Amino acid sequence: MTLYGLAKRLFRLQFKLMRWKVQGSENMPNDGPVILVINHLSMWDPVVAACSVTRRVSFMAKEELFTIPVLGKIFSRLGAFPVKRGQGDMNAIRQSLAILKGGGVLGLFPEGTRTKTGKIQKGMPGMVLLMEKSQASVVPVKVGGTPSMFIKGWGKISVVIGKPLTAQMLKAPEGVENRREWIAARIMQAMTELPEAK
Repeated sequence: MTLYGLAKRLFRLQFKLMRWKVQGSENMPNDGPVILVINHLSMWDPVVAACSVTRRVSFMAKEELFTIPVLGKIFSRLGAFPVKRGQGDMNAIRQSLAILKGGGVLGLFPEGTRTKTGKIQKGMPGMVLLMEKSQASVVPVKVGGTPSMFIKGWGKISVVIGKPLTAQMLKAPEGVENRREWIAARIMQAMTELPEAK
């Protein structure tokens, strides 16, 4: 068993004991390239999101995490890769496209950083570039309860997986000044409108 598989099995067991709720699993495509776009509340979001789908997810994460001794190597072995935030990181874009063109699942936090208010923030248009270049489906995911999951999180951790969105479904109308920003806003709106897990 790979390190990814072992870690996922152990965390899934822990989350089940914590009565974690997952809704919308049927919306996750079984094959083909997929971009999971996830809201960002805490450092546990990628773990919870990855455990909520059956397919392996490769996460793009801020490069600072990879400079932490030991942890940086673990992140890499789990399939995560660094991105330089605030600039067009061509290496991260190439790695993302390689994952998607190989039919894999890419995990993104399009807000760019954790929200301080709990409200979903504006999404960066880079996810639209990746969708268009790879023709991947975009699946919005809403995670809840992760900031306090080991304090008062028992029965509070939730994940809602939305229906896939495609480039054909997200065509901007004529006259829109910034097409990718318009599409990114529609993706974030779809995430925001996901219900709370029941």
